[in-house]
Amino acid sequence: MRLVQPSRERPRKTLIHASSSGDELARMYMSMYISDMGKRYSIAEARSNLPSIVDQAEAGQEIEITRRGKPVAVVVALRELERLRGGRVPFGDAYRRFLEKHPLREVGLDEGALESVRDKDPGRKVSL
Repeated sequence: MRLVQPSRERPRKTLIHASSSGDELARMYMSMYISDMGKRYSIAEARSNLPSIVDQAEAGQEIEITRRGKPVAVVVALRELERLRGGRVPFGDAYRRFLEKHPLREVGLDEGALESVRDKDPGRKVSL
């Protein structure tokens, strides 16, 4: 089995040519892994390759950014971010719905039970 880059200006996928028909399954899995595998850049590399990273994200790849070898961020296409955020209910609405289904009396709390827990003090005085 040998790896061959397609002849394009900017290669997008790596093709794998099998030496026999028995290698077809292995070729398929390796192709899927290579083409779907996200890229990883250190912060320094990301700074110098930002236009390329944005192009890759627009093309649907997830780009991982690392700091000292540990993942700290991911660059994704805007449409993917909107898909991930879509359908979310704001917290206030979800909480109101919860209270409508499960009144505090049923949960075992009185209406004003949590009022006394919160400290309403403005904080300490600071002189600047």
